[in-house]
Amino acid sequence: PVQLEALNVGAIDFGDVGEAPPIFAQAAGAPLVYVGATVPRPQLEALLVPKGSAIKNVADLKGKRIGFNKGSNVQYFLVKLLEKHGLKYGDVQPIFLPPPDARAAFEKGAIDAWVIWDPFLAAAQKTLDAQILADASGVVKNRGYYFSSKDFSAKNSDVLKIAIEEIHAVDTWAAKNQGAAAAELSQVLGLDKAITELYLGRAAFGTAHITREVLAEQQAIADTFFE
Repeated sequence: PVQLEALNVGAIDFGDVGEAPPIFAQAAGAPLVYVGATVPRPQLEALLVPKGSAIKNVADLKGKRIGFNKGSNVQYFLVKLLEKHGLKYGDVQPIFLPPPDARAAFEKGAIDAWVIWDPFLAAAQKTLDAQILADASGVVKNRGYYFSSKDFSAKNSDVLKIAIEEIHAVDTWAAKNQGAAAAELSQVLGLDKAITELYLGRAAFGTAHITREVLAEQQAIADTFFE
């Protein structure tokens, strides 16, 4: 992701990202540290199929072309979803595409399914009538992570603490004022309010500390990709 590339060259000191990308960044030697996390948000990523698709369950994905962003949280979700239903990653045809290209491929039928996160997920549901075959509930937690550089974190722990507290406060407000939050997000993202309402309607709000449990979750993801 752009945020991790920016951190690596010293262009930013703080950012947020999904659960899988920082693992690849750490493996490549990026000087990042986790400074906070979101609560689990499994409904914010899903595997989509076109309306009327012959794919009716996960078992039907065998041999199919599945588009997704390489090295992302949705790649990990796909691996674990297939595993849960007795399939292997090698049983499907992975097609590595960033979200805009994956949407175009999905729309013209160049891929059979698309694994994606919100708000791209909600946009596809609303504008393409895409159908959710499975979301990440009961499969993976799909946390988000807030990160900083090792150097900035060591020198500015008080600033980072305030940043996480402010994010938590915004999340608390959004949870209680979803209509207003959806309207604001609609303006920021340039999306129809119906899309941001769908997205926020299934979101989980709040931040979490970096605990041993959270780090164990990240280690499990690293182990999966290593295998």
